[in-house]
Amino acid sequence: MFGCVCLRQMSHEMERPNIQTHPIIPKPREKRAHYMTCIFIAICIFVLYLLEQSWHHAAEYITVHFMALQIGALLRGVCNFMEEIWHVESRYRSSRWRVVKACLSPSLYRQPLLLVVCVCSYMALFRETWLPRFLNLTLICLCQLLNFAFGLQSPSAVEMSEICEKNNRNVAHGLAWSYYVGYLKLVLPCLKDSIRDFNRANNNLLKCKETWKLHILIPLSCEIHDDLKKADSNIQYWKDLPALQLDRAGTKRRIYKHSVYEILGEDKKLNYCIVEYATPLQSLYAMSQDESAAFSRDDRVEQAQLFCRTLGEILQSSKECAGCYRLIVYEESGDSDSHFLSKEILGHIRQQHLEEYTVCEGNQQSTTFLSTEPDILISDSELPRSLQSNGF
Repeated sequence: MFGCVCLRQMSHEMERPNIQTHPIIPKPREKRAHYMTCIFIAICIFVLYLLEQSWHHAAEYITVHFMALQIGALLRGVCNFMEEIWHVESRYRSSRWRVVKACLSPSLYRQPLLLVVCVCSYMALFRETWLPRFLNLTLICLCQLLNFAFGLQSPSAVEMSEICEKNNRNVAHGLAWSYYVGYLKLVLPCLKDSIRDFNRANNNLLKCKETWKLHILIPLSCEIHDDLKKADSNIQYWKDLPALQLDRAGTKRRIYKHSVYEILGEDKKLNYCIVEYATPLQSLYAMSQDESAAFSRDDRVEQAQLFCRTLGEILQSSKECAGCYRLIVYEESGDSDSHFLSKEILGHIRQQHLEEYTVCEGNQQSTTFLSTEPDILISDSELPRSLQSNGF
């Protein structure tokens, strides 16, 4: 009995889904582009070595190139400054220094220094009079300004996506954090107490404790039905859990409640669980339908995937929500299966029943949603013992 209770607690700790392992959810970008850059640098140096090029000649070209880049960045910052200075009160709280940092960051301090080094190197390497030097600098400035004017140096879609993800500036990040802080963090810690009260009044309807979770539906299409019966006729509303009342943002006794649904399986047996959609997906869908939002269908799908990944990461690190939720991520079935959603939910319910069965039976392997967990050994003794597989 002691082993079963301990393993249930451990299973709740490990049950938190690693949503990043799901095949339709994008993983965070790594450093492969940086590694590829290093490989190309090595190849270029090797080619120069094979061609027996003069290193003095190579240094001249490298110096000119770096000087052009720094001059271009400086000119672009000055041009942006002339626009942003008109918004100094509304955007920068009347601070011109904030405008300068915004226009020249992230290389505010090292850029002028590097430019001075490049100019000094250029003057040392190129033995020219002042007129050719001035002419070359003018041509460099012209080329950089033309690049800026025609948008030839604008970041690609991949670079923009990476910048937004690294700085948590996607729509999905804001929605996920708002959903967690404004809703899940409030209701999930009280969920199991509400289920116990519900079971006492309903003949222990929710028997399997592994299913004492809020099953959050996350369709990547973002198409959400206010009534689950419209999505699948095998899903029927049953009752509500006891309502949770909290004083929130000036509203006294704001009511939060969850609905229990009965789901009819292919074997004609009824299953009961607490199910609801992730409501922020409605915002993504509405944005994609509003022309003024400039939010395409591809943007919606990408943000839905990032919302799912971000929400999973947030919940994984939340101790108070551990063991109280289950994310059901799915893509709409391409065929005409009208009971796709009920089958998807029942698959998760069966898996949770299996988890409780294997835990209480002392099975050495515990399967969890979207993750692979280490083996768990159960001690036959009521006293705590070392859990080792080598017999010592």
